[in-house]
This record gives sequence, C-alpha cells and structure tokens, in this order.
Amino acid sequence: MGLSFLRAENLLMGADGRNFGLGSNARHVERVVETANHPSAAARSRLVASWRRSLQHHGLNPGERDEVQRVSEGALTERRDRSEAMIRVAAPKLDALFQLVGSSGCGVLLTDAEGVVLDMRTSASDFGVFQSWGLAPGSDWSEASEGTNGIGTCIAENRQVIIHRDEHFHARNTGMSCMDAPIYGPEGELIGALDVSSARADQTESFNQLIAAMVAQTAQQIEVENFRAAFPDARIVVANSSAGEAAVLLAVDQDDIVRGATRGARKAFRLNATGPISALPASDLFGRDDGPTGFEKAERAAVNRALSRSGGNVSEAARALGIGRATLYRRMKRLGIGENCN
Repeated sequence: MGLSFLRAENLLMGADGRNFGLGSNARHVERVVETANHPSAAARSRLVASWRRSLQHHGLNPGERDEVQRVSEGALTERRDRSEAMIRVAAPKLDALFQLVGSSGCGVLLTDAEGVVLDMRTSASDFGVFQSWGLAPGSDWSEASEGTNGIGTCIAENRQVIIHRDEHFHARNTGMSCMDAPIYGPEGELIGALDVSSARADQTESFNQLIAAMVAQTAQQIEVENFRAAFPDARIVVANSSAGEAAVLLAVDQDDIVRGATRGARKAFRLNATGPISALPASDLFGRDDGPTGFEKAERAAVNRALSRSGGNVSEAARALGIGRATLYRRMKRLGIGENCN
C-alpha cells in the first residue's frame, strides 16, 4: 500500500506511538512524501526514484524515529568471514583514506554487498557521535532498511553516489553527508561499498565532491588488489584508464589463456558481466594478428608513460603501476620496450 496518503504529522511517530511534532523534520517528511508521489518526478531524478522505492516498494516511513537496525554479533562475524578476502585487502586502504579525511570529522566505513557495515575508521573523539547515528559495525544501511542513503543507494543503483543531508529519506538522517562507491569482486560481482560519512553541519557539497573522488579511487584500488590476490599465479595485464573510470585488468595464464577479467575489462571486451569467463586465447582478445592493437596499445602506452615519468627507473615505474619490478621487466620484454632502462 505504501504511505502515499498519510500526512506528515502522522508519519512523525515513534514506536511507542508518541508524536514528535512538526518543525524541520515534519517539513522534510512532507517534502519526501509529496515529491516521491508526484507522477513524473521519479522519472526525472534518480534521487526521487530512490525516495519512491523507499516509500512504496520498501514501505518505509520517512518520519521513523527508531534506531538503525543492527545484526547480531554472531551474524556480523559470519558476514566478516564471508568477506574476509575483501576486508584483508581493504584494511590498509581504509587506513590511508582515513588519514586524509579523518581530521575533518569524517568516518570511513566498509560494507558487504547487502549494506551491513563490516569495518570502520573514526577518531576517538568522533566515535560516540558515529555510534549515535548508527554508523558502526553491524549496522544495516541497505536501502530496504534505511531508505535513501549513501551506502544503500550506492548498492541499489550499483554506482557512485553522494547523499547530502536532506537528500536522505529518513528525517533522522538529514544531519549526515555520505559519499559512496561500489566495490567489485574478481568475477565482476558487487561485493561491497566504501563509504565516507560526516555529521558536521558545515560540510559543504563542494567538499563532498572532493571526498567522493577519493572514495572512488580507493574503491578501485581495493578492486584491483582483490583481483590480483584472486589470480596469484597469473600474468596481470593492465590497460591504462582515465581517473574515475573502471579498472581494466585481465588475468592471463602461462598458456596465454585469459582466466579472469575485472568488471571494466568485461565491459571493454564485451565479456559476460559477472561469473567465470569462458577460456579464450589472449591473442584473440587483443587482436594481435594485425599487430598490436586495442588493449596491447593501451598497455604499451601506460608502461611508456610510467617509465618516462620515472626517468627510466624500472623500480619506480613498477611502483607507480602497482606491479612488481620483475613483472614489469617481463612485460617490457614482451612489448619490446626500453632495453636501456635501469
């Protein structure tokens, strides 16, 4: 049935039946309900489409005052065990991101593919604030539970999002700003989300944009490291991609057969979007019959740029590319690059 015809006063009710009154919360509730139920608004705005899902599909109340739902400790442990590989790879990335944003009152959160928080970084002084907002391990921030929010909407729409303050569905969440990016697994599947949240009243939308860029970059780094870890014995072929674009990597075995591909590579080479890929020769994919084209050209360009920036220092170039020195030497030999590099 949804909540289409209820007034804002009736939506601002607690679990015990208390009415929390009018004011800014009531105005937010009324705005969400009226906008979400407009016949054409959802078709014009992704935000409103999410509000509409929250209201009509999930049957949520934007004036709900109950706390964020949390899974049990046992269930959280099980979820962490299932996501162990991602958590292990992500841990140093979370630390590095928190070093950049923590001093501004932000927290860094890692969730599973269902929006349950698995790990987080926050300062000791902000810990209590984040706990009170429900930003803590075990909290369920799926869109089905919390309506429009950074984590849940990122997962529901499979894309980067910024949900700034009153863009949230629930009135009780409108003090927060959330910047999120999806994290993909080695078979192209969604495995989690990376979130930076802030409850500071002076958080600006322009600052959110800067943080969002860092979140997207870190999520991509986690994807890349997770992919490498999934194919430890394969040669990883990397194509250069512009900032913000998906990571384009292939895992190729000793027989030159492609065994794995990141989500970006799957799109680039029109492979199946998720799951194991059909074994095929790398030469078929790269189009080498007519000489180096496509992926190999992009790889050659990326290696040459890294070597140029490092002044021919192979070790430094390898670090910039995120690969080992020996791997870069093998790649250079295959591409016929830089016999005089040190």
